[in-house]
Amino acid sequence: MENQIKKLHVAILPSPFMGHLIPQFQFAKHLAILHNFQVTFFLLSTDSSSAQSQFLLHSQTLPDGLHFHHLPPLDISPFVSDSTEIQSRASIIIRESTPHIKSAIADIIPPNIFVFDFLATDAFEIADELGIPKYIFFTSPATVLPFMMYLPTLDRQIPGEFIDLKEPVRVPGCKPIPIDDLIDPVRNRKTGSYKWFLYHASRFPLVNGIFVNTCQDLEPTVLRSLREDPILRQIATPRVYPVGPLIKLDKPSSSSENLKMEYLTWLDMQPCDSVLFISFGSGGTLSAEQMTELAWGLELSQQRFIWVARKPFEVDMAAARTFFSVGAEHNNFAAYLPDGFLSRIKGLGLVIQSWAPQAEILSHSSIGGFLTHCGWNSMLESIYNGVPMIAWPLFAEQWGNATMLTEELRVAVKAGVKREKGSVVRREEIERVVRLVMAEGEEMKILRNRVKELQQNVIKSVDEDGSSYNELSEVAKEWKSNISGSDFSMNSEEIKGINEA
Repeated sequence: MENQIKKLHVAILPSPFMGHLIPQFQFAKHLAILHNFQVTFFLLSTDSSSAQSQFLLHSQTLPDGLHFHHLPPLDISPFVSDSTEIQSRASIIIRESTPHIKSAIADIIPPNIFVFDFLATDAFEIADELGIPKYIFFTSPATVLPFMMYLPTLDRQIPGEFIDLKEPVRVPGCKPIPIDDLIDPVRNRKTGSYKWFLYHASRFPLVNGIFVNTCQDLEPTVLRSLREDPILRQIATPRVYPVGPLIKLDKPSSSSENLKMEYLTWLDMQPCDSVLFISFGSGGTLSAEQMTELAWGLELSQQRFIWVARKPFEVDMAAARTFFSVGAEHNNFAAYLPDGFLSRIKGLGLVIQSWAPQAEILSHSSIGGFLTHCGWNSMLESIYNGVPMIAWPLFAEQWGNATMLTEELRVAVKAGVKREKGSVVRREEIERVVRLVMAEGEEMKILRNRVKELQQNVIKSVDEDGSSYNELSEVAKEWKSNISGSDFSMNSEEIKGINEA
């Protein structure tokens, strides 16, 4: 009886990035709550454990059927150095964790389905040895997917660096990609990050399907192309399921009461739509010079603000080394903010150290704008709450995301950020763009109406009978039908036999 499966069991392996963990955790909750699945959610141990713990502990009680499995800490020092890029680090962590995941599965009810982060394709062998279907959860916008599917072809066809091309990169199923919007891992083909990225992209056709944290109203054209484009069909693009936006909606628990009282009490005292929220995500850091300019720009704007400030970086690759440590680093405001800044902005602004519950802040009625690094989760949370944005991209696919926000969705304005090493946005530009977004001019009325319209559409998509709700329901029904029709999973004794072989 121990090995009998009472519920369909889904295993999920996210990468160690907070921006990947959050939507996949929400995905796990949907499977458990809406479809009565048993879900095992593997958690990788990294330097980000502090932020990871805050996020998970601040979540409400886990629903029945959803269980965390904490994997043991790893020593990856033989495989990395201080200069190792974040995508390479994540891929290596997952690769080295694979034996521990296999051991863990041998001691639990075997899964029927395995969902992998798109940086976890090196762990596909786990599902293959179990003889079960495997899926990818894609945490970036669907706009990036055609590029991922076509990257092995581009790698064969184009010599030299992509960033040296004179024309935008042409990819089937989407608009030509401006060189400045190319994602970070492909901007230098000699790096480990590029090799890992290409490796993962080459393995996308191996899966049964790809879940994407998006919806039809956000990316209708590219989603249609992923289904219908003849070239993408020729390279065996798996079926794509838009199941988003999957964002954190539950409130922090009482364990965060001190922080909650500080920012929530302050926000409660501010007029509706009057506060600009500034956050560069779980991995975003600025230089000390840029921090100073941002502080002065906010002060000069004389607009209300709440700013989640992280310790600045000063050395190349420092951002990569600190990406996993959000919430854990020592953070002394006085060391990097202008002298007297905190006293001068008292009553006008509030500065929070390192980490804050972003989704809850964005949902507050006093928030009227969001200065964001254009991470996909942040964009979704802002749109879901009807908040217009200032686009300040930093890394990954965020430059392309900023273009989507400002030119396609038209729910943001661009800060004067340039993709040049050492580039700094000056205080005058920051003052200008903050005043623009927080003002009541005709341009901003149009933008605010647009984001409110989009807000209603994305909320409907995840409600019952919405497009994303129905996509997930369809695949859940398919899983249940296939599982009941054939037993293609192994029991625990068979798994132990494989591991011991």
